[in-house]
Amino acid sequence: MRSTRKITSAMKMVAAAKLHRSQREIGALVPYSEELQAIVGHLVAGEGVGPIPLAEAREPRRVTIVGFASNTTFCGAYNSNVGRKIDSILREEYGNIAPENRRVVAIGRQLDAELNRHKIAHEAADEHLAEKPNYQDYRALLEGLIEEFLAGRTDRIVLIYHKFLSPGTQRLVAETLLPIELPQQSAEGALQEATEYILEPTREALLGEIIPREVALKLFTAALSAVASEHAARMMAMQLATDNADELIATLSLEYNKQRQQAITTELLDMMGGQRGN
Repeated sequence: MRSTRKITSAMKMVAAAKLHRSQREIGALVPYSEELQAIVGHLVAGEGVGPIPLAEAREPRRVTIVGFASNTTFCGAYNSNVGRKIDSILREEYGNIAPENRRVVAIGRQLDAELNRHKIAHEAADEHLAEKPNYQDYRALLEGLIEEFLAGRTDRIVLIYHKFLSPGTQRLVAETLLPIELPQQSAEGALQEATEYILEPTREALLGEIIPREVALKLFTAALSAVASEHAARMMAMQLATDNADELIATLSLEYNKQRQQAITTELLDMMGGQRGN
């Protein structure tokens, strides 16, 4: 039991170190994300902006769901919760869509196993996407998703992942990746800055370049958040296992001491009984 406690304690420390690194990566994206959203907000607030293909809202007759989980276990209900969430959304929100028009992409070896248990047809993405998220790899995945959306082979793309809020809090969410929701100009025109900019090339051309980057950033941020949540869940699970091991060690030590004292008392009584007999 003491050796098991050493293992769980070591796994907790490893998970904590990985979580710290993931938090730094997420924090580094925040300023870039905020600035990108501000630029998009300024561009869409201008006059004469035509329809934006990636923001076209359509009746969902075909849906694509991308789920994020992990390749490994020992992280509590982290993986099983994602599988149950996908199963729930497919039945409750998209139950009227024919199975052949529902595409599920599983990121993470454990999610692949969970969806098999739920008997949900799906595609297993490359395992390295769940291990160490790389922007270029996710950009390549996004290009295929964007192509399907623009070609009309899917009307909605949904991300299901654990959003990292703090080491002790991760919320399982379902977010729409496409169509993208554009910032809306308030009544006071808060999004429209007083300064007029000369845009080169046109406003539409800039939006055509920036919006796919914003979508890619959203997908990559979801991947990083899922990884951070995995490490946090594993850290909490190993902390709980370590605490349980401590309690069990204390209980077994007490029981061992009781039995040892009882055996010593019995031996003493036997010795005293033998002396009286002599």
